[in-house]
Amino acid sequence: MKALLVYPSYPDTFWSFRSILPFVSKKAAFPPLGLLTVAALLPEEWEKRVVDANVAPLGDADLEWADLVMVSAMLVQVPGAKEVMRRAKLAGKTVIAGGPAFRANLEEFPDADHFIIGESEVVMDAFLNDFEHGTAKRQYGSSERPDLSLTPLPAWHLLKMKDYVSMAVQYSRGCPFDCEFCGIMVMNGRRPRVKSPEQMLREFQSLYDAGWRDSVFIVDDNFIGNLVQVKQFLPRLAAWQKQRNYPFKLMTEASVNLAQDSELMEMMSAANFHKVFIGIETPSTQSLVECGKKQNVTADFGSAVRDIHQHGMQVMGGFIVGFDSDTPSIFEQQHRFIQDIGVVTAMVGVLNALPHTRLWDRLKAEGRLLDGWSGENTDASLNFNPLMGCTALLDGYKKLLGALYSPRKYYDRISTFLHFYIPTARGRIMRTDVQAFMKSMWSVGIISPARMLYWKLIFKTLLTKPKALSAVVELAILGLHFERVSHRVMESPSPEGCM
Repeated sequence: MKALLVYPSYPDTFWSFRSILPFVSKKAAFPPLGLLTVAALLPEEWEKRVVDANVAPLGDADLEWADLVMVSAMLVQVPGAKEVMRRAKLAGKTVIAGGPAFRANLEEFPDADHFIIGESEVVMDAFLNDFEHGTAKRQYGSSERPDLSLTPLPAWHLLKMKDYVSMAVQYSRGCPFDCEFCGIMVMNGRRPRVKSPEQMLREFQSLYDAGWRDSVFIVDDNFIGNLVQVKQFLPRLAAWQKQRNYPFKLMTEASVNLAQDSELMEMMSAANFHKVFIGIETPSTQSLVECGKKQNVTADFGSAVRDIHQHGMQVMGGFIVGFDSDTPSIFEQQHRFIQDIGVVTAMVGVLNALPHTRLWDRLKAEGRLLDGWSGENTDASLNFNPLMGCTALLDGYKKLLGALYSPRKYYDRISTFLHFYIPTARGRIMRTDVQAFMKSMWSVGIISPARMLYWKLIFKTLLTKPKALSAVVELAILGLHFERVSHRVMESPSPEGCM
């Protein structure tokens, strides 16, 4: 049996970094970890091939080679997934679909023969048994939360690692919090399940043995969701990194209570974490209470961000506008808040309702859900009627993006970050780091409107914190991407029927 595993293309978004990939001669930011894990769950005797359409287009020869085509997608990849499935059916192939994109409306995907809904470790065996006996059903699913000891090592050999900025691994699934808008509890539950330190070190070793020496994204929804277990794992990881001269610079996602635990931050720093994404959401206490993000209500985010920066980890922040409690003043509030706390990489999105979340259920009961959402919360699309009014919300959102990603405001945030940041990341300087710096001197330092700000920042960094230069250069390059994406959103028309 020849299995073709396809990861569809996704649009140019805040997190795609498509326009700046040439700075480091890469084709995509992250690999399709889910498909690599699924590949490892398939029978050993099957031939397997992975095609990431974000790296190279799906070719007719790939489809001709395959007996079956397996497609994994997120909501934002639905258009790409539909095109892959259409081509696969025209080629006469069996199509199997799985992933978050297929949890809501299966009738939207008529070209799929079978759906795998749920965590593959507990679903795949039943499907494979029926498939090999010719009795496979259209849909397989389970709400069971499997022990992650069942998760195999990803099939790294199916990947061209040189095409990616970062590799990805998973330590845990689930989050102890229950934010109304978040789909994590629906997909992975509230009890954080973790891999043992031994299993994780085998996974890191497999990446090391495959030749990888660069950034690794631990893709957990909340890496510190199980504090007891993560504190047992981190010293082992730090020792592993030290023994190999720190081959990996790590980044992950966490909740704000990270900043309340100095021991945990020190452990993460020792293990070579240099970035952490935190869902900050909003400065409005009323909106935080509304969405159930109680862990953020009492947080002093200015202090929290400074503390994390002082432990060598750059905070990337997620922010949301459009809560029912939000008024038109929220946009200026968010702007001042983000500038003051110094989060440079600020992903500001419009609230949208993910399928089957508590927010989805509430808005559906209130008759406020709309069709036609893109699955992307930073492109000024909406799938519900906001109390503020669609026009007021989207106009305010676009103005907020324009302010945040104007060169002056963006570089002000880099300066705030630099003031508190204490670089701790270890490891050798990569060829791509030097390459990115050289290209930035032309693209940012010569032809960009931000060129004067760029050179002022570079000289300031060299004089005051030279060890922070690579982080500062990266942020300067990212600024080109964020400004371009924000301009595209600002120029986009409002949805039809927007009031």
